[in-house]
Amino acid sequence: MKKVGKAITALLLATLLLSACSGNNNEDLAQGGTATAPAATAEVSAAPQEDAAGTVAPSASSSPAPKDGTEATIAPSASAAPGSSTATPPSSEPAATEIPLLYHMNKNYDIVPNEEGTDKKVVLLTFDDGPKEAEMINALMDTLDKHQAKAIFFVNGYRVKEHPELLKLLHERGGIIGNHSWDHIVLKDKSYVEVQKQIGDVQAIVKEITGEAPAFFRPPHGAGGDVGKQVAAENGMLYMTWSVGSLDWEMKEKDLAKTETLVKNVTDQLHSGSNILMHELPWTVEALDTLLTTLEGKGYSFVDPRSIELKQR
Repeated sequence: MKKVGKAITALLLATLLLSACSGNNNEDLAQGGTATAPAATAEVSAAPQEDAAGTVAPSASSSPAPKDGTEATIAPSASAAPGSSTATPPSSEPAATEIPLLYHMNKNYDIVPNEEGTDKKVVLLTFDDGPKEAEMINALMDTLDKHQAKAIFFVNGYRVKEHPELLKLLHERGGIIGNHSWDHIVLKDKSYVEVQKQIGDVQAIVKEITGEAPAFFRPPHGAGGDVGKQVAAENGMLYMTWSVGSLDWEMKEKDLAKTETLVKNVTDQLHSGSNILMHELPWTVEALDTLLTTLEGKGYSFVDPRSIELKQR
């Protein structure tokens, strides 16, 4: 009996031990797999840490091991090096394009190539006395965009102060902002202090609204005098008047054939490097597409003001 009792006791102990060993692997065995320890799947950038007992514990950022026996996918690290297969895709924002300085302005205020081989049959488009109306600004910009042309818009400070949203519109539409003094007064007989204020205040308000101070200055009535040239240079601007006048400022609403007259006024004086003076006026807006088409038909293209050096020579 003692032998039977010992045998039964040994059998019961063996059964209990077998049950304890197989209890942790029921799920794997039920799926037909073999009992294996889970694989470590820590991210590349996160090393596993040892606990106080010396056991390797998974990192807090570890991915759980799959239960189907397949290999775990390693998540890309936020600190992956650019150019690697796990790097974050670069921003889709295009890099700012640098405009090369291909032209300069001569003593006659014409635009001249810096080097042989650069197209000399170009014109510079400019508009004075704005900003006035959103409708006219949008119409001018639509036409310029159609012809892939850029222009300088010489603005008056008092107009900008009254309607800063119009200056912002001009800037957002791609117009190049120029300084035309604050009050549109003749500057040549004014004191240095007054001229500095007339020019400097426009620099300040344009920069405040657009983030950029003007790089071009045109004195009202083309009369800046030596002091106007000095102050413009001190503010880092290219001083200019014009070499071709559209005479749009002499026209009246009741005049007939204004488009034909404006185009003729320009083409009668046209030459390589023409610096064309126009204004933000309804009839100029109406005539602009015809004028630019005519100039293109004569083989002229439109210089980007940003490609002009800021020093006359």
